[in-house]
Amino acid sequence: MINVTVWHEYVHEKNDSDTAKMYPKGIHGCIADFLSKDPELNVRTSTLDMPNQGLPDEVLNNTDVLTWWGHAAHQAVDDALVEKIKNRVLCGMGLIVLHSGHYSKIFKALMGTSCSLRWRDATREHIWCVNPSHPIAKGVPEDFKLESEEMYGEFFDIPKPDDIVYLGWFNGGEVFRTGCVFNRGRGKVFYLQPGHETNGAYHNENIQKIISNAVKFLYNDDIIPEIVCPCTEPVE
Repeated sequence: MINVTVWHEYVHEKNDSDTAKMYPKGIHGCIADFLSKDPELNVRTSTLDMPNQGLPDEVLNNTDVLTWWGHAAHQAVDDALVEKIKNRVLCGMGLIVLHSGHYSKIFKALMGTSCSLRWRDATREHIWCVNPSHPIAKGVPEDFKLESEEMYGEFFDIPKPDDIVYLGWFNGGEVFRTGCVFNRGRGKVFYLQPGHETNGAYHNENIQKIISNAVKFLYNDDIIPEIVCPCTEPVE
């Protein structure tokens, strides 16, 4: 079994009726529901308002793949927790960063850049697979459309990805590196752009398949307990 923790700041659903209508169980509930249909996955949800911001050591240390959605409360995430998550990724945990999570503390810490981008309100997005042999693309059409999604456009200030699986084109002519993989230590990070809280991308079967595939691709059955910095070892 792959232990998956679906983390969500869970702010918009409490304060915005359109978001609550789109995701009555929260974005985390929607993602957990479709992932839980896979018998190979053991799925739990965690939110910012839970004790230890949803990720106490006993949860984080028993997570093989963590999904992360944040937007309005990036700065509320404790720096010490970010460091723990980063270390867990370096030890081999998979991390899926979704949509506005590009500005999260953990994504910026792992990328080492501003992770800034261009954006505008909802438009139509045409998503193209540019790496059809990649495991994340398995069983997903070579292209599909989202009739309403927030536009994210280049330049996206990230390091060069180790793999680009999807590109997005928007009806204003903008393009974006929509699905990117990064190797970090013994772990992997997958960033997926669609997922604005009022546009319903996580109800789309192709987006669901991409996330499900990513969970299995990022899974590492040999996560080590901790990273030991060589600088802390005694010099003989």
